[in-house]
Amino acid sequence: MGSWQARPEQQQQQQQQQEQERWHYEELAHKSGFSTEQIKNLHKRFRQLSGNKETISRANLDSIPALANNPLKKQIIDAFFDKRNQWQDDEVGSLEEIGLEHFLMVMSHFRPPAHKSGEEERQAARRQKLRFLFNMHDTDGDGIITLAEYRKVVEELLSKSGAIGHQTAKAIADAAMLEVASINAPHMAPDDFYEGITFEHFQQILKGLEMESRMHIRFLDVDTTTMRCGKAPS
Repeated sequence: MGSWQARPEQQQQQQQQQEQERWHYEELAHKSGFSTEQIKNLHKRFRQLSGNKETISRANLDSIPALANNPLKKQIIDAFFDKRNQWQDDEVGSLEEIGLEHFLMVMSHFRPPAHKSGEEERQAARRQKLRFLFNMHDTDGDGIITLAEYRKVVEELLSKSGAIGHQTAKAIADAAMLEVASINAPHMAPDDFYEGITFEHFQQILKGLEMESRMHIRFLDVDTTTMRCGKAPS
């Protein structure tokens, strides 16, 4: 008798949990642009990375095999914990751990715009992608990619290939920054100091770069090139 009486209660609890999860996914879909089905799949990957915990730490992402030899591993991981990447321009600093919502908001930067997006929406999405990339290199959050920050990225990209040495990578970074300075500040006197690349300069540098097909993420075993906003295809 007792077992038969417990079943309706268990079913009711399961229904309530499913309803709460559905409502939660719909709320996250509204915020992130992903469909509820896409969020369900991303949530599974989130649980795998976190070990079924409510939050993910840097250590969880650091253990991903596909990131092991990536020269930008630190910048990629830091990007997930950077408050600037939560679609709130006034937020600065970093988080120690992130929950599912924070995870989805970062992942949404890699989501292509919908096929029916208007030009204004596409430009806004492009600007957000560029801002995300800019934040990865502006490590101190002061709004400028300095020579030191730029040099560090170039050195890591080039020196880890094993083809060139540290000093050669440094010289290439310095020459590249000098070229950027000549483009963004053409009337700068020889003795003037070029502070670095602002976000406006960054947009100009990448003006001709097609972002939708180039900016994607697969190291989480998730292909974001197919994750457009709206309902998932049936």
